[in-house]
Amino acid sequence: MTAIEQTDAARPRGTRLPRRARRNQLLGAAQEVFVAQGYHAAAMDDIAERAGVSKPVLYQHFPGKLDLYLALLDQHCESLLQSVRTALASTTDNKQRVAATMDAYFAYVEDEGGAFRLVFESDLTNEPAVRERVDKVTLECAQAITEVIAEDTGLPKDESMLLGVGLGGFSQVVARYWLASGSKVDRDKAVQLLSSLAWRGIAGFPLHGSEHH
Repeated sequence: MTAIEQTDAARPRGTRLPRRARRNQLLGAAQEVFVAQGYHAAAMDDIAERAGVSKPVLYQHFPGKLDLYLALLDQHCESLLQSVRTALASTTDNKQRVAATMDAYFAYVEDEGGAFRLVFESDLTNEPAVRERVDKVTLECAQAITEVIAEDTGLPKDESMLLGVGLGGFSQVVARYWLASGSKVDRDKAVQLLSSLAWRGIAGFPLHGSEHH
């Protein structure tokens, strides 16, 4: 369930919610405000109003705006990482694996809540805690891809890591461009095109201990 769905599910006004449900509600409201306004323009007043609570209630859960932003960032970085790992584990066919991994990035940016903007298009990247989280999830996604490449090709770790970073970065940048440009190419076709391009490169490395790609 996305933060936006959590907000809608937990938004009954004037009722006392369990702490976890209230936290989810506040995170969903904060996501809507941060995505729409950016970190700097967003105010805790706006978030409290969007959630239908008083500011003291908001501050009971999150001491400040940065704490709230980082909690959202943690949630959505973990979501991306799990999506990439799930895609990599979804098949043992490497051609399909490339397509599934790329589709994970496209699905992530296409999510209607716009959470990817908090991760990849934040206006707070000069904040060390934000930069650390963004760099960490980018690296962890690349490492997940790298592990599969190294295992299947037998390439040295450093070489596999370059390929993993390349594939992950390629997927993320193209998916964001596809969304931002309003491309008339539908998602399935876009994934097919880009995964074909990526596969032509990665397939050039034979499977470890095999003459077949």
